[in-house]
Amino acid sequence: MALVEWKVTEAHIARITLNRPKAANSLSTELLDEMNEVICQINRDSRVYCTIITGAGQKAFCAGADLKERSGMSEQEVIQTVSYICETIGNVEKMRMPVIAAMNGASYGGGLELALACDIRLASSEAKMGLTETSLAIIPGAGGTQRLPRLIGIGQAKRLIYTAKPVTALEALKLGLIEQVTEPSNLLESAGTLAASIAENGPIAVSEAKTAINHGMQTDISTGLAIEHLSYKGTLYSSDRREGLKAFHEKRKPVYKGE
Repeated sequence: MALVEWKVTEAHIARITLNRPKAANSLSTELLDEMNEVICQINRDSRVYCTIITGAGQKAFCAGADLKERSGMSEQEVIQTVSYICETIGNVEKMRMPVIAAMNGASYGGGLELALACDIRLASSEAKMGLTETSLAIIPGAGGTQRLPRLIGIGQAKRLIYTAKPVTALEALKLGLIEQVTEPSNLLESAGTLAASIAENGPIAVSEAKTAINHGMQTDISTGLAIEHLSYKGTLYSSDRREGLKAFHEKRKPVYKGE
């Protein structure tokens, strides 16, 4: 049985499912191996304009590191595993297309860090989430101390990390930690609708916009504007741009091909 399942729809959307429901979809080494392979395949697949990541079952999106697996590791092996989780989550963040986290349940530790690396986060109304590492006498090690304050502000990020207290989906929405809350039965449909609205736009343009936003947010405004200009230039010579202009003049819906 695959620990990471994926498929591509006719709407140019890939759906990745973490498939360890009995282990709360936790990040075992084997799952990470499969996850990285899937990421590579999707990045190479020209059909994919947007990706959704979710978890199997209704209880957990991802409970983070596989602590049962970790209990048998040496300290050096733990360090290597944490680095591997961090690398994998970084690979999600670097995917060429927008990535939506459809958080179907609990998202703790590395599970929330995985969601933070996605571009947009939707959560079931029954989901809870948090960076709970300090309760285990460690700290977030896969980007949580860096991505969370950039997303919700330093003070609120410190509160969540220092207390290790999870928050509900509604509180997460108020904090700006997630972008939308849905009923559990509607989560994947809502994520699919959002992904479809992204995928109908020029895929090269959306990819360049992602590059401009992600890289620009790490620097000052002047450098960010220069990055934006370079990304804009990356769209100029595409067939899609010409198709967009032609469709506008012909008053029809454009058909983009990512070329």
